[in-house]
Amino acid sequence: MKEPVIIFNDVSKSYPLYHHLTGGIKNFLFHLPRGINSLKNSRFEALRDISFEVCRGETFGIIGRNGAGKSTTLGLIAGVLKPSKGRVIVKGRISPLLELGAGFHHELTGKENIMLNGVLMGLTRAEVSRKMNEIIEFSELRDFVDQPIRTYSSGMLARLGFSIVAHLEPEILLIDEILAVGDMGFQKKCIDKMMGFKKSGVTMVFVSHSMEDIGRICDRVMWIENHTARMLGEPKAVIAGYTGNSQ
Repeated sequence: MKEPVIIFNDVSKSYPLYHHLTGGIKNFLFHLPRGINSLKNSRFEALRDISFEVCRGETFGIIGRNGAGKSTTLGLIAGVLKPSKGRVIVKGRISPLLELGAGFHHELTGKENIMLNGVLMGLTRAEVSRKMNEIIEFSELRDFVDQPIRTYSSGMLARLGFSIVAHLEPEILLIDEILAVGDMGFQKKCIDKMMGFKKSGVTMVFVSHSMEDIGRICDRVMWIENHTARMLGEPKAVIAGYTGNSQ
């Protein structure tokens, strides 16, 4: 039996809505204790009672409409968010690619950002240096790698971000819609790299609106609808349920 490396046990995530002042500021000040209590109890529920496991070496897809809770789930796996309820257990080093430019210092060059991100992922400078040329070649940014990344386009940031996490020996790789940015040729390179990871046993959690990519890469898929798990199972069935519901 395969070992679970990501475990969500009845996980919920909510945020306080402190901007919500029913009746206006004057009414709030005249009824301060009641107003403060109302603010504390006004919350946005991003995820509700989510439970699932991802096994070592599995490619796990997450699909759903914008705002359903997909990126919140990845943030909880990455440890950048903490659950409001329930438990999240992760066994292994996380290599997240959650947002364009996240983890980059925009005044540093592309090459300096490769080193910075590698060290932040827990590798030594020597280990990152050994991979440097391979990362640059894959990104196709050799002519720009000595320029500050504030001059990069969104497609160039996507190339650099994916190239870094893809070449620094990921154990658990999180990918959030990053393949939607950039040209078709580079997207194909990314998919081919992910298929290579799949064969070598890297655990991946992949969020995408491309049902074709989800169906080709993933072993299992979870469909999140209205902040809770609507369906979890083999890709073909879950994709059919999601696309049928979306029409």
